[in-house]
Amino acid sequence: MSVIDCLLVACFLFFLGSTLGWCVEVLFRRIFTARKWINPGFLTGPCLPLYGFGLVGLFALSRLPVHTGNGLLDAVLIILIMGAAMTLIEYIAGLIFIKGMGIRLWDYSNRWGNVQGLICPLFSFLWLLVAAVFYFVVNEHVLAAVGWFVHHLEFAFVVGVFFGILFVDLGHALHISARIRAFAKEHGVVVHYEKLKETLREKKQEAAEKVSFLFPFSSLHEHRGKLEAIKEKFSTAIRKK
Repeated sequence: MSVIDCLLVACFLFFLGSTLGWCVEVLFRRIFTARKWINPGFLTGPCLPLYGFGLVGLFALSRLPVHTGNGLLDAVLIILIMGAAMTLIEYIAGLIFIKGMGIRLWDYSNRWGNVQGLICPLFSFLWLLVAAVFYFVVNEHVLAAVGWFVHHLEFAFVVGVFFGILFVDLGHALHISARIRAFAKEHGVVVHYEKLKETLREKKQEAAEKVSFLFPFSSLHEHRGKLEAIKEKFSTAIRKK
């Protein structure tokens, strides 16, 4: 494939991974954890970029030319590389948000062996399982989807619309994060994003207001005074060196 074709395929895989990953997260939280409908992630729309980058990475790594002469050993090595790459992506993404925005999107601080609450052995193992499932089960379906896309490039218009909406959504999310970052910097804390959304949700429910699935931060400016009083519910103090 040409460079342009590779770029289009990467955009297509990002589209698939981020949207399907969002659907999985919504259902997982509804069924197993929060037991309620929650819009996960940093963005407003149905998109989780971490899963998009993850799918692009898994697809690329599954094509690595590993040839030891033993098919099973080749598969094990590729799966180990894929699992390590997913852990690295998770760590870098979490670090960017904490250092750059004062926001913690997830927290593994209570997990054994965690590193800065961003990665831990348990979830690294889960990433290995995801890599194995992808390599042995999902990969052929992804290959089929990519093959279909290459022969139906008119679908690139849909992918383009997706990225257009994504950039608008990202601008809105960065605007919200700027307020959160200012709050975090002013109080010397790191804001737990999901806990903040849940706190705002609870405040709305207490006030008998309609809870928005897509816009949990729509009334953030109205709660600033209250947030200062209850910031311990959704933040942790920055450790001084």
